[in-house]
Amino acid sequence: MSEAQKLEMELYEKALKLAALRRADAPVEVPDYEFQTLNGTTSLSALFAGRERLLAIHNMGQGCRYCTLWADGINGILSHLEDAMAVVLVSKDAPALQRRMAQDRGWRFRFASHGGGKYMTEQNVMEGEGNYPGAVIYEMKDGKIFRRGSAPFGPGDLYSPMWHFLSLAGLEEKDWTPQFHYWSRPQKLEDGGENVRD
Repeated sequence: MSEAQKLEMELYEKALKLAALRRADAPVEVPDYEFQTLNGTTSLSALFAGRERLLAIHNMGQGCRYCTLWADGINGILSHLEDAMAVVLVSKDAPALQRRMAQDRGWRFRFASHGGGKYMTEQNVMEGEGNYPGAVIYEMKDGKIFRRGSAPFGPGDLYSPMWHFLSLAGLEEKDWTPQFHYWSRPQKLEDGGENVRD
């Protein structure tokens, strides 16, 4: 077994240990924050949609290509996640902008805007940071909301397989940056080139 394979097994064992530690952490009660949606004002409790658990994906909004990468990947397993819990993607962007971004990316998430306010400053995933990408799990018990766990998103993390495939290819984070779109206009368009949008 190579050193890389040994380390890979060690990481797998540590991931199991991390999961056990997360299960043992005591949940912390949180307020019933308000959010904006295309349908108006809603609350954190309403975002549970009758479920016991809620995964809130913290997205920095349309200005972050990395956040787009995570959302693209999570969108691919959304139906599996929604089988286990309610899921919502929250960002500071206004609901109409969230919808436009979702339509462009083919995202199927439910969306809510925290507007960069109290929710984001109090429920961030990285201490000392404000609008930082990541995930938070909330639980509803006896009408109260509890924060169960959280994790930040960042290059090399466990939440986007992209970094691991780049690593297999011998590439580092500095060698690649996600883009919003990968189509580049060719030098010559065989169809005449009318009405092309970049």
